[in-house]
Amino acid sequence: MTNMTTEQLLEKLFHDDYERLKGKRLRMTRVRVPGKEVCLAHVIGSSKTSVYQNLSLHIGVHEGEDHTGDAIGLMRFTPWEAVVAATDIAMKSADIEIGFMDRFCGTLIITGGLIQVQTAVEEVVRAFREDLGFAVCKVHRS
Repeated sequence: MTNMTTEQLLEKLFHDDYERLKGKRLRMTRVRVPGKEVCLAHVIGSSKTSVYQNLSLHIGVHEGEDHTGDAIGLMRFTPWEAVVAATDIAMKSADIEIGFMDRFCGTLIITGGLIQVQTAVEEVVRAFREDLGFAVCKVHRS
């Protein structure tokens, strides 16, 4: 996609009305229409206590368990409900735990060993690309 000036954008949007609207005050609103997309797929290799706690992943664990140091997988989907299918795929593809799943904003956080989290994230991205026809991003690892 090429960059265009504001004037070029307005001319493209308003076609014939452009000359009549030129110089007038316009209000533009940008709206995101959810498509079929995996827009974030990131693996954190080894979490620090501050990361784990700021993501609230320490809440709800059994007393005495400490998952600090586990890998964390972060994924984001549109439409948001796709996170349910992604969770199913992740759970069936590797021995991971669900840290957080939100079907109202499309966020999935998984935890576990590095290889397991990496495998689960990659399998979710592959399945969404190949089986469901979603636009997907690359899996990033830090």
